Order: sequence, then structure tokens, then C-alpha cells
Amino acid sequence: QVQLVESGGGLVEAGGSLTLSCTASDRTFESYIMGWFRQAPGKERKFVAALGCSDASAHYAASVKGRFTISRDQAKSTGTLRMNSLRSEGTAGYFCAASRLETIPTETIDYDYWGQGTQVTVSS
Repeated sequence: QVQLVESGGGLVEAGGSLTLSCTASDRTFESYIMGWFRQAPGKERKFVAALGCSDASAHYAASVKGRFTISRDQAKSTGTLRMNSLRSEGTAGYFCAASRLETIPTETIDYDYWGQGTQVTVSS
């Protein structure tokens, strides 16, 4: 079983940047698709970005494409989500997740492991 821990959340002004990290407990994480989701208060958890075993397979939600960058360091079993030009609608809990599927999924049901999340608050 893979345990995921997110870090890096905090308070940032609109237009600012923040980098979130995801650390996995097991080296098998390198064979999983890594995804990031966010959940605003009272809203459903939504897909943000995901990455397969190589940077070439990154996929982003339309709302963050061009502003967010997902990456991973396989040797360290970690992943990051760099968020630029943050907007107030980016205020949410951000969750790292791992999927066994071979193609990148965007639905929460397709992810097998989840972290506890890290809060990002964007002030306007």
C-alpha cells in the first residue's frame, strides 16, 4: 500500500505562485500514475493534473493549463505541482493521488491511493 503525504500549501495572493509536493512511502509509486485534485468547500473533488511515468504524458484540466506544471522525481518517489498565476478560485484543499491504470484518468474513482491533502488559500 502506498502512503502519500502532501506539503507546501499556504496563503498566497492572487497572481502569486506556490509549489506543492507529494511524497510517497514506497518506491512502487514510480509505477503509478500521479494525479493532483482539488476540492473547494462544499464542492466535489476535481481533477487538476496528472502525470504518468514520464514527463511526456502530462495532462491538465483546462482551467489550469498553461499556469500549472506537474512533475515527478522517480528516484525520490516525490512529485510536485507548480502553480503560477493563482486565482481566487484556486482556494481549495489539494490532494495527491496514485492510480494503477495505464492511461491517465481524471475521475477520482480511478485512483487507488490518496493523501490527506494540503490547503491552499488564494487571497484577492
